Order: sequence, then C-alpha cells, then structure tokens
Amino acid sequence: MAQWMHMSQMIQCLSDETINSLYPPAAFPIEVRHFLAEWIESQRWEELVPDNVEKEGQARALLEQIISLLQSIAHQNANVVDKMKLMQISRNMGMFQQQPLQFGMMVRDILRKERVLLSTTAQMPQTSQYATYSSSESSYRMQDVDHLVLKVLEVQDIRQKMHQLQEELNWEKQNFESLQSPIQQNGLDSSSDMQKLQNHIQQLEYNLKAMSSKRFQLLQECVDCLDQCQTRLTSQLKAWRWEQHKATIGLPFDDNLNPLQTWCEQLLGVNGKLRQELMLIGEIIPELQERLAKLLQVLIQSSLVVDKQPPQVIKTQSKFSTMVRYLLGEKVAPGKPVVLKAHIINELQARNLGSVPGDNVGELINNTAILEHNTSSKSTCATFRNMSIKKIKRADRKGSESVTEEKFALLFSTEITITGCDTPYRIQMISLPLVVIVHGSQDNNALATIIWDCAFSEPDRVPFVVPERVPWRMMYSTLNSKFTSEVQTSHNLDQYNQHFLAQKIFNKPDFADDFSNMSVSWSQFNKEVLPGRPFTFWQWFEGVMELTKKHLKNYWSEGLIFGFIGKQHLHLILKDRPNGTFLLRFSDSEIGGITIAYVSATENGGQKIQNIQPFTKKDLEIRCLGDRIRDIGHITYLYPEFPKDDVFKKFYTEPQPVPVGCGYIPISLQTRVGMVADSDTPSMPPLSDSSQNTVDFSMHQFQQPYSPQEPITPDMIPPGDNIDIDIDTFLQNLSPDN
Repeated sequence: MAQWMHMSQMIQCLSDETINSLYPPAAFPIEVRHFLAEWIESQRWEELVPDNVEKEGQARALLEQIISLLQSIAHQNANVVDKMKLMQISRNMGMFQQQPLQFGMMVRDILRKERVLLSTTAQMPQTSQYATYSSSESSYRMQDVDHLVLKVLEVQDIRQKMHQLQEELNWEKQNFESLQSPIQQNGLDSSSDMQKLQNHIQQLEYNLKAMSSKRFQLLQECVDCLDQCQTRLTSQLKAWRWEQHKATIGLPFDDNLNPLQTWCEQLLGVNGKLRQELMLIGEIIPELQERLAKLLQVLIQSSLVVDKQPPQVIKTQSKFSTMVRYLLGEKVAPGKPVVLKAHIINELQARNLGSVPGDNVGELINNTAILEHNTSSKSTCATFRNMSIKKIKRADRKGSESVTEEKFALLFSTEITITGCDTPYRIQMISLPLVVIVHGSQDNNALATIIWDCAFSEPDRVPFVVPERVPWRMMYSTLNSKFTSEVQTSHNLDQYNQHFLAQKIFNKPDFADDFSNMSVSWSQFNKEVLPGRPFTFWQWFEGVMELTKKHLKNYWSEGLIFGFIGKQHLHLILKDRPNGTFLLRFSDSEIGGITIAYVSATENGGQKIQNIQPFTKKDLEIRCLGDRIRDIGHITYLYPEFPKDDVFKKFYTEPQPVPVGCGYIPISLQTRVGMVADSDTPSMPPLSDSSQNTVDFSMHQFQQPYSPQEPITPDMIPPGDNIDIDIDTFLQNLSPDN
C-alpha cells in the first residue's frame, strides 16, 4: 500500500500517455491498482517467470482472486458508476484465463516500473515534487523522462528474458546431445522426438535472435531519447541563466534550481544504466558508446551553475561574495575534496574559453572554495565569502570609451570525478559580465553599462556583444521594469511618463507624435550630457529612481505622484484648474528632485503655474514630503480635485511633545514658500527661482550647545535651511541653567 500512496501522488503530474502505458486500460486499468492496492503489494509477483509451468497454477489463483475481489468491491460500492465499471473490468479480465502466467508477469512488471519511477524522483524536494515547474517545458520534461525511464526498463526486461532463454537453450542443447548417443548406440528409432527437440531448439534460437534485434533497436531509441531529453535540459539551464541575467533589470526570476538538479540526476542515472546495458551485450557498439560518452561529458560540464552571481559592479579592494552550485553534487566520487578556483577574465578571454587562458588580467584575493554538500537542502555549493579584486589590468580603450564601459567576468573551474565514471572531468562556468571600478563616483556609469548589457544582449551571444542602438519601446520597457523593481512597487510608469522620457532622451520637447519607431543609442543613454545639464539621461533617471525608492515609495505606489511630465504638458492640464490645484512631478533640471507645480493667482487677477524648488533626498531626510505639503497653505487640491488633507493626511507626522520641566521652549520645523511679484516661479531672497525652507530650531538642534561666550555661527545651522528665530526673545526665555 505504501508504494501506491507515493505513486498516486506522482500520477497527478504524469501525462495521460504515460499513465495508459503504465496501466493498459484494456488489460489492467488504473482502477484495479487503486481499489486493490494493499492486496496487490502483498502478493509474491516476483516469483512468476515465463514458461514455468509450475508457476502457472500460482498465477491462475492470483487472477481468480483479483476477479473475485473486484466483484466483491463492486457489490459493496454505493456509487452506481463505480459499480458498473468494476463489474466490466472483472469480466474483461476473464480473457487471461487461458494465459494466467502472462497476466501475472504483467502485474509484476507494472510494480517494477512503479519502483523505477519512484526511485528516479527520490531526490526531489518533499514539498510537491513537481509543483516547482509549472511551465509547459516542465510537462514536456516529465513526459520525456517518464518515457525514457520506461524504455530503459523495457531494455532491462528484454535482457533478463534473453538470459532466461539462453539458459533454456543451453539446457535443451545439452538434452539433444545426451539423447543422440543412446540412439546411435542402440540403433533406436526416436527420430520423431529428436525432431521435436531440434525444432524447439531452433525456435528458441530464433526467439533469442529476435529479442537481440529488439534489444539493440530499443537501445538506439533510448540513446536518441536521452539525447532529446538532455537537449531540453541544456535549453532549460540556459533559460535559467538568461532569466537570472534579466533579473538585473527587474524581470521576474525563479531561482529554484531543485527541479533542474533532479532532471540532471535522472539523466545521469539513465546514462549509467544504458552504458551498463551496452557492456552486458558482450560486443562493442562504437556509435552508441561514443554518443553516451559525449552526452555524459556535456551533462557533467553543464551541471556547474553560478547560483548567486557576484555584484556586477565591483570596486577594487572591496569584499564581495558569490556562490557556485554543482547540480550533480550527490554523485561526486567521495575522497579528495573538490576545490573550485575563480579567475577574473576580460572580454577577449571570455570569447576564447576553449583555449589556454592568456595573461592574468587581475589579481583576486580569497579566490578558492570547496564544494560542500548540504543534506537538508540537498544542494552542493562552493561559497566564496570574502573575495576581493586587488588589482585589475585594463585593455586599450577605443575612442571615447571609458573604464566604466569595459566588461569582465569571473571564471570558475575545477576537476571533478563522478561515481561510476573512470576519468575526471575538467569543468568551468563563467559569471555574468561585471564592471570593475576604483572609486565610488564611477558606480553610476558602471551600472549604466550593466543595465544596457542585461537589457539588450541576445541569448548565446559572443561575449559581451551588445547593440549600439535599440528601439525606444525596448528602452522604455527596461526603464519601467527597473524602476518598479527598485522601488518595489506595482505602480508602473504611464503613457505620459513614457512620452516625457522619450522627449527627454531624444531632446525633442515639442515632439507630440509617437516615439515607438525611433531608436536610442548608448551615447544618448549615458555618454552625452542632456542639453543645458551637466548629467546624462541615465544619471538623471537613476537619481529619480533612488529618491523614490528611499523617500517616495508609498506616495508613488498610491498614484499621488504624477512623475515624469514636461512643462508644456503641465501647463496644458493645469491651465483650467482652480487656484491651489497642484501635482507632484520629478525635477527635470536636478538629479534626484521632486517638485510641486501649482496654480496661483497673478496680481491682475489671472492665473499662472508656479514650480517650487525641488526637494532632494537631503530635504526629505529633514522633513518628509507629506509634512511639507501640509506646511504650504496655498496648495489645496491634488490634481484633478482631491482635497490635499484627505489624500495626504496619513503621511502627516505629529510633533513630538517636549518633556515637562526640561527647560526648553517648544518649537516646530516648517516649510515656507516665498513669492516674487510678476515672476513665473516662487522665490525668496537671497535665493532666486527657488523655494525657502524656513526652520525654527531649539538649542538641541544646533551642532554645539549655545552659551553667551559662543555666538551662533553659520556652521551651527543644519545645511540647506535658513534660520528664522528671534535671538533676543530666545535669550530672554533661556533658563540660566541651560
């Protein structure tokens, strides 16, 4: 019963074709296996062998018991449909009355096939062995492997039958020879018996030859099937690495390697069984042996995977970690530990991995790790915990190429021996491309190189070739996925954001048509500075992304920030709105800034659009955006017409009460916006075209305690804010003890 309990769980994930092959509907339907599971597993089916008359009676008794049990269960079953079906099955089984041994061996073989299937999946995670892969590729994989396992089982079954036939043939030949001598000596005429025996011997020889031919054909089919399964596996491993690569720009990625590990282990087991069957044939079949050897080599080499990639931007003299996993780790021969070594290679060396490595382009510290097996996770990994690039040798740069555009990679290699294999194998795997920097100021440009590479490289490319230009729609899709993944939000950039970003990168602020058919160059992305700005498009976009990630995530996720919008579009949507209507947009003139655009009245009774000086990361660390919006009294409705207190109330913070008797005067921190007459933007002297953040501070907010001998100086005031305080009043109320 225990075997059927496990098998019934597996059946849910098998194809109909595999199930029907395992339980022939016309001979032994799956219902028989289900209803009689405990009884079937308690019988001695393994004792039944072909052409054994003594076992025929045992087989007939088993058949009759099955028919009787089915009829009994049918009569007791309250479900009419089940009752009718079971009665029909019991009648159909009557066809085996003349061949009970054939029926018994069929049941024996079904149980054997079940055990083989269960053993091939024994290494899968216990939580839903098949649930991890839900793609159609997964179902193809299971069907292929199931079909392959059953074929191998059939080869083994034919070998066993051939062995039995050969033993019977040897026995009959011996009988024939022993009968010949008395006949010749006594002159007896037993030609009829001799002829029957000779005919039987000839029949056995014919059957043996036919089975040998069938066996060879099945072996060829098994190798073909193994080749197909392994090709699918190789494709899936590449797909896993490709998705891992794309995760850099925010695309979804399932990093679970357990199903692929099980797949590798299954194919390794099948390869070993087929090599064993070829050896048992007793003759050399070079074609099949060479194919199996090649498939084995590819499988062993393909099973090395960079599970946790190193950072793709690495600063020299800084620690970093990475982890390599070997999917056939449980099959590694015991004894000598397997040590992986990491080397840093440049683009040219990455293109020639098959040849002898050239010059050492960098020096790695702590670049060796041992493959260790974790019994709980059933994974075998080598973890490089404190690796560091001590120095790097750069290639000659072309034209205006900068050091942050040069790509390297880590190459992991080792020599490994698999149990059951005679010779060790040299295996290696390369990491995703990375950029090496020497200063933190290079980080942003290095990240741009990685983003471009991850977003626009092609599968199976020559390392590390990427196109110089890409369609805008691909560029926008990359910006959107990177933005949402970094901010960790489900709120995507909308069509207005997309249009403004296109206007920005193409420098076409007046262009109103579709940008879809235009292409973006690498230079436009992160080499050429934006017109009138000291920064590139990527530097500006990354600054907005970082600000939103750290300070504006909830505002953005709830749709309170309009985001990327040009001033022309801004004026268009706000021109007919009531005074005090405002929206939040990212600054297009400053890296990492958000500004408030609002409708205000002019002196002559008209309207104008005002843009408050952008709030940066530094500003929002001092006072959050919600409180700043509350401070500004002349903005009242979030576009199109939401009362600001209704929308932003949840983001307001309450002032902290001052402890009684502490000797301090309660104060508050506020944002003020100044106005300049006949100006298009708010301002406050001495700053032009800017907002003024007016802050009231208590003494504990200065960098140093105040005393009459220590006058207040500019360095005591938090940077970026003006102080608005009556010093005389302050000193009059100051406690002498303070």
